[in-house]
This record gives sequence, C-alpha cells and structure tokens, in this order.
Amino acid sequence: MRAYISGPMTGYPEWNYPTFNAAEDVLAAEGYEVINPARNFDGKSDHPGGRVAYMRLDVTHVLDAEVVFVLPGWEKSRGARLEILTAQELGLDVFDYVTRTPMTDRVVTYIRSTA
Repeated sequence: MRAYISGPMTGYPEWNYPTFNAAEDVLAAEGYEVINPARNFDGKSDHPGGRVAYMRLDVTHVLDAEVVFVLPGWEKSRGARLEILTAQELGLDVFDYVTRTPMTDRVVTYIRSTA
C-alpha cells in the first residue's frame, strides 16, 4: 500500500526533513511503500521553481497514494492542509502518524472552521 507523509516543512529547522525521514523508516518497516515529500528533488530545498514546484509535485504524489499519514503540526501548514483536503476529496484514509487513528472528523472540522 502506498502511503504519503504529509506535514509541515516551512519554518522548521532543516525543513523538518529529519521528522519526515524518520516516519518514512517506520512506515517502510511496517510494510508501506512510502512517498516522502522530503525526498522530492533529491531532498534539495532550493528548487528554482520555489514553493510552487514543490506543491505541484506533492499534490501529484497524493494522487498516487492510497493512504496519508499526517505529522504533528499539520494544522499550521497550508501545504499539508491542501494535501489532506485533496486526499479526503479522493476518499483516501488519513491517519495521525503518531497515534495511527483516523483523522477524518478532526480534519474536516478543522478545515471548515478555518475556511
């Protein structure tokens, strides 16, 4: 099963890549085929296309996923919220990475209350 990792990057030390990479290791050990956005563009954070290039690729990866795991702090990330909303519109299951619980009700409530 292909799992996408969604979470905050902007404003975090090292773009939060260490957290994404650690989650990738754990999910891969659990048998998931992991799509880790921290690996986009060979892990570089300075693509000439900027944020738009990263977000386009991230959304494409969500389209290829079968399940999404969200990292702590997703609520403060515009990109993660877009990824999660996209996943929900596609009918994908979205899970809290830490607790492995479904996020459906919490995500919908949060997104609607901030829209």
